[in-house]
Amino acid sequence: MAEPQSKIDLYAPFERDTILEVRASKMKKMRGLEVMSGIDKTIINGPVYVGRTGLEGDESDPTFHGGVDKAVHGYCSSHYPTWATEHPSAAAAFVPGGFGENLVTAHMNERNVCIGDTMIVGSPSALTSTPESCLLLQVSLPRQPCFKLNHRFQLKKFAPLTWKHSRTGWYYRVLRPGFVQAGDEIRLVSRPHPQWTIEQIQEYLHRNQDDEAMNAELASIEELGAESRDAFKARVARSAAKKKRAEKLARWRDFRVVERRQETSRILSFILEAIDPIIPPPGDEKSILLKPGAHARVKLDNGLVRAYSIVGPSSCSTINRFQLGIALEPHSRGGSAYFHSHVFEGHILQVSTTFTNALSGNNNNNNSAGGISHHIYVAGGVGLTAFLTSLEQLQSIHVSCELHYAVRSNKDIPFRDRLSQLNPGTVKIYDKTQGERLNIEDIVKKIPWNTMIYFCGPKSLMLEAAQLVKQYGVPEGEVHFEAFEADVGGDPFEAVVANRNDKMVLQREFGDEEVEGSCCVGNCGTCKVNLKGGRVDHRGTALTAEEKEEAMLACVSRGVGRIVIEI
Repeated sequence: MAEPQSKIDLYAPFERDTILEVRASKMKKMRGLEVMSGIDKTIINGPVYVGRTGLEGDESDPTFHGGVDKAVHGYCSSHYPTWATEHPSAAAAFVPGGFGENLVTAHMNERNVCIGDTMIVGSPSALTSTPESCLLLQVSLPRQPCFKLNHRFQLKKFAPLTWKHSRTGWYYRVLRPGFVQAGDEIRLVSRPHPQWTIEQIQEYLHRNQDDEAMNAELASIEELGAESRDAFKARVARSAAKKKRAEKLARWRDFRVVERRQETSRILSFILEAIDPIIPPPGDEKSILLKPGAHARVKLDNGLVRAYSIVGPSSCSTINRFQLGIALEPHSRGGSAYFHSHVFEGHILQVSTTFTNALSGNNNNNNSAGGISHHIYVAGGVGLTAFLTSLEQLQSIHVSCELHYAVRSNKDIPFRDRLSQLNPGTVKIYDKTQGERLNIEDIVKKIPWNTMIYFCGPKSLMLEAAQLVKQYGVPEGEVHFEAFEADVGGDPFEAVVANRNDKMVLQREFGDEEVEGSCCVGNCGTCKVNLKGGRVDHRGTALTAEEKEEAMLACVSRGVGRIVIEI
């Protein structure tokens, strides 16, 4: 058994420790989810062979776990009493094995274990007589927590706490295969990077991501596993590219329509391709990928600027090439009507350089580390375009999700081929011509624990959804409304810009410099400005009630009388 927490000095130097437990498991379905996981590991009695990719008989989801850099997971059992004290509702679950670790120790922890540490494992006699045959491990990565920890302990938003407190555990790569069993000793053999403890790595991996010098140093550590090292390399490359492009990039770029396709009688899809594409720096090809939920602001030849959801596909949407799905609205303000009647293949359009992810405002939607166990999307008509890439991306990383989709008829389903490729049971379609009705109340009142729910569709759907989530007490941070339009009417008002020493009437622009924006309907939060004084008629969905005390959305919200802002 691990020593009580009070007897363990987590900052004491580590030279040797004892393996208290060895654990492994097969993949199992997580309770309440259609998601497989290897987190529920059981104790192995007696010696078990450890190969290059981990313990014999141990299984894990290869999307985020396993492989040579994540062959073995270690965790400090002395953390569990602290977790239990901090979260008494889950105290019974905070026991060795709770984090899905393979090796349980009591003294080794994130404050005295360093990246690149090489350790030998075996019985005291074997370590003395035949060390050349003993298991040899090297610390490769900090553990990156995901939603499965939330679900395991039934604690919402628990996963980020693990890195905030540096109690994540760490991974080993196997330098020399061998056997391990409970009671074996683990000894430090070499330490090439004594300044880079797991705790220090997490400081710059999570808490302080903008330190260019530290990012560069960490990107150069060869012993650091690819998952984290590539993240630091990408930051270095992005920083360099950002500086290089800053003066070259205009606010608007020219795109050519390379494909126009009729999806339904009301919906057209358009693929736009940059005439002068931006080339990413070597090794940072992912920097030009667009995240699911992104919007493109398009400047039309008639002078209108409209924002549209990028419909993907998520695997190949970039700042140089993407697809839009646009429905012809009966009361179009000019955007959809113009696309349907004037935009054909070969047409040149200007697109803003700002692509913003509206869905990231209220949650870490497509990052499993955000901690959501399940995602429910409710859409009507062209509202599908806001969510399709998110569904595809979530399923690609084995995160549980479902779509409830209302259409006028079976003929009004756009992107049918992509919907059919989602996992069986993911999509429920409600065909109005068949008498099928989308029952939002039934969905809302049955929302599973730790679920994020999203709505996008016509005004009637959005109003009903807003009323029902309030009625059933859905927490503000667990619902997102992706609106098509917003009420931007109202009287002009005076806004004093505190950090620019001038005044103006606020009309979506502040003086001569337009505030950055993307969705233009209050979904994404790009246009958020600090509120220093005065009263605001808040509109849009990107701000929480707490945020509305100190900020406003410039694209849709209105001041009441005189306000003071900071941009």
